[in-house]
Amino acid sequence: MRFEHAVTIQASAERVWAVFSDVERWPEWTPTVESVERLDEGPLRPGSRTRIRQPKLPVAVWEVTRLEEGQYFEWTSTAPGIRTTGGHRVTSTPEGTVATATIVQEGPLGWLFGKLYAGLTRRYIATETEKLKELAER
Repeated sequence: MRFEHAVTIQASAERVWAVFSDVERWPEWTPTVESVERLDEGPLRPGSRTRIRQPKLPVAVWEVTRLEEGQYFEWTSTAPGIRTTGGHRVTSTPEGTVATATIVQEGPLGWLFGKLYAGLTRRYIATETEKLKELAER
């Protein structure tokens, strides 16, 4: 199951990327994240791991699987029967910077989890991109 939300932000791609990729500060600007704990040091890179607590969801450890500096990072979290991939893209356009958040749930239980949590997932990624917009445009 796939969920996606995009928003156009009137800020530079560099500014949007700086906020979007600074995962440790997410709890400061989005109510969808209670706490973030980096499990390694330094900037995000493939293999980096982060523990995230979100309201109404189990605590999850996310591992960066792909990084295109300044443009995109992807990370995955696994639990028995499900693999969740989160994508975070920043794209410059003539209208502004587009920030896109995606969640993809796969595996034998991915469809079930996706179906049960569809409304919550849609609200969370919409809230995250809208709050990103508010902060980046300040």
